[in-house]
Amino acid sequence: MENGIIIHDENDLRSKIYTIRGQQVMLDFDLAEIYGYSVKAFNQQVKNNIEKFDSDFMFQLNENEFSFLRSKFLTSKIETRGGRQYFPYAFTEQGVYMLMTVLRGELATKQSKVLVRLFKTMKDYIIESENLIGYKDVARIAIQTSQNTKDIATIKGSMVTKDELSDFIKLFDNGIENDEILILDGEPFKADLAYQKIYANAAQNIIVIDDYLGLKTLHHLAHAKKGVQITIISDNKGNMPLKLTGFNDFLAEYPDTKIKFITSSGRVHDRYIAIDFGTENEKLYHCGASSKDAGRKITTITEIKGISDYRSTLKSLFLNKELRLKP
Repeated sequence: MENGIIIHDENDLRSKIYTIRGQQVMLDFDLAEIYGYSVKAFNQQVKNNIEKFDSDFMFQLNENEFSFLRSKFLTSKIETRGGRQYFPYAFTEQGVYMLMTVLRGELATKQSKVLVRLFKTMKDYIIESENLIGYKDVARIAIQTSQNTKDIATIKGSMVTKDELSDFIKLFDNGIENDEILILDGEPFKADLAYQKIYANAAQNIIVIDDYLGLKTLHHLAHAKKGVQITIISDNKGNMPLKLTGFNDFLAEYPDTKIKFITSSGRVHDRYIAIDFGTENEKLYHCGASSKDAGRKITTITEIKGISDYRSTLKSLFLNKELRLKP
């Protein structure tokens, strides 16, 4: 425990996420524990701000749902929390983010960090375990999480004071100003923001050269400006390559996104990102890891000076055949 907050490891966090009514949710007593509240005090805070919690943010379990969870997962928890006179409340991901605007106080910064990292962990776990659930559902969850990240940035001013959340807000506000961006070991959230900001800076085109693609690759590219032409050069390798079903679901959510796939034909070992190639503002980055894996281990993104040395090689890759994603 640190300053009143119980610090959970990754496996413990995963154990607090349940699927109810087809949604990934957390229950009130687990959230109360993370925030350092009693269950009664936690729910009273929610009740005092009930206008913020629509039915897609929070709902109460019915008897069947509660009985199922108690029999499968919650036996020990119910025994230690006996005596409550109502069924638990479930909070969707959006509901958890809304809690950040309600539960203010001295511990707000650390509380917010715990919850943001929790759902980042959840998203990564779902993507890594895509063979356990429908691929279409995985794509939609990843895209929804991307939108939730934007929503947090939009409402951050109303959460708590900027001083209270200074470290947390910096994750959203910091620009990419250095030639080299060091993504420290175990900081995938920071790595995601670095890739998203690179793509958001492109005005005309983006070229991604990476033989290992995944849903997170699309999740990052969704931050490109409307009308930017995206080309992915890849042989789409790995145990869980990007599939056509996942890509089509992505296009359904972002119909204005234009992505062309070209094979790398076994010619490329390293990973690169070029933005606005062929213009006076062109930039080329060398990436130490695939974007779908960045941040899990120590990773560096480096801007390459002297892109002219790479220009003919990049152009030659465009002559390769089209990459066709498998269903």
